[in-house]
Amino acid sequence: MRFKLLHPWLWVWSVAALLYGGAAGFASEPASSSKPLARTAEPQQAYAHVALLLPANSAAFGRPAEAVKNGFLAAAKAQGRNLLPIRLYPLTDDPQSAVAAYREALAAGARIAVGPLTRDAVTALAASQAVTIPTLALNVPEGLSALPPNLYAFSLHAESEARQVARLAAREGRAYAMTMVADTPLSRRIHQAFIDEFTRSGGRHVAERAFTTDLIELSRIRQTVGKSGADMAFLALDFPRARAVRPYLGALPLYATSYIFPGNGGALVHFDLANVRFVDMPWVLQPDHPAVMIYPRPGFHANQELERLYALGIDAFRIALGLLEGKHEPLDGVTGRLTVGNNRYYVRELTRAQFADGKLVIYADSP
Repeated sequence: MRFKLLHPWLWVWSVAALLYGGAAGFASEPASSSKPLARTAEPQQAYAHVALLLPANSAAFGRPAEAVKNGFLAAAKAQGRNLLPIRLYPLTDDPQSAVAAYREALAAGARIAVGPLTRDAVTALAASQAVTIPTLALNVPEGLSALPPNLYAFSLHAESEARQVARLAAREGRAYAMTMVADTPLSRRIHQAFIDEFTRSGGRHVAERAFTTDLIELSRIRQTVGKSGADMAFLALDFPRARAVRPYLGALPLYATSYIFPGNGGALVHFDLANVRFVDMPWVLQPDHPAVMIYPRPGFHANQELERLYALGIDAFRIALGLLEGKHEPLDGVTGRLTVGNNRYYVRELTRAQFADGKLVIYADSP
């Protein structure tokens, strides 16, 4: 198996932007690179290969690209079969570098392409009319009603998690939702996705509270709970904010996405988030599951966000292998149970969990 090693890069924290990016795919947009487009090698004879298009030459997204690449290669090694060689096409921050690299990959004999990783790059590729081989984008394009032929989309999309949580709450009989939202783009997007799906499922959105650190305002959350008639609360919050508001929500059933979960922080985290139901990927929640254990953990020091991107790389390889073989069956992935719709978007059904009595409880009937 052949691949070109990544060039060294600067560590710039942008992982959350890829996992939970804003409307254009980033928490804050990196400036377009003025560097010339990166090339994988000197011109050579074309050969059949898997093209892996990742922002390895991006100061902002180089480290996330490495995590995805390492997961992809780990899955390829675990497959234990003679497959097409894998060739890395490093991208810059310029979305058009993805289009140029894709055309280079076609000329070099690529049979399938995986990437790009950022939303702007995926959008540029989707609009380019260059997609002529099976291509698995690792983000969702912006502003397109339909994907062009041959393009598939697989991502760790925050809004899809919120919609799954809304359906879970409705199935569990919740009918009146109170919500907590912070003044951040991600929180607002998760919040709106939950409301839309919950009301579509027959529920009512009866109250909304904005996150604050003001103790007087926090104490008024109890009044909102009592007056609204809410039978649940959805927390569109990260762990620090959720921990701050948790004492004011009493025994109300609470729901959240993986945004709330900082990883295995031990009993203290579990008590701080008592009674919160949430969803996350098997790679994070079930490391001892046989389907997860067959893949090695990252060889680099990885926080929870990089772990998730490594897992994205694992499942991206498995999906790509299926596309090469013309298969579109459901897949029990390390990022969730994966199915593809007629629109060629992959949907992840995540594992359900709850903090209870100082422990993290995993529901056995999760996908």
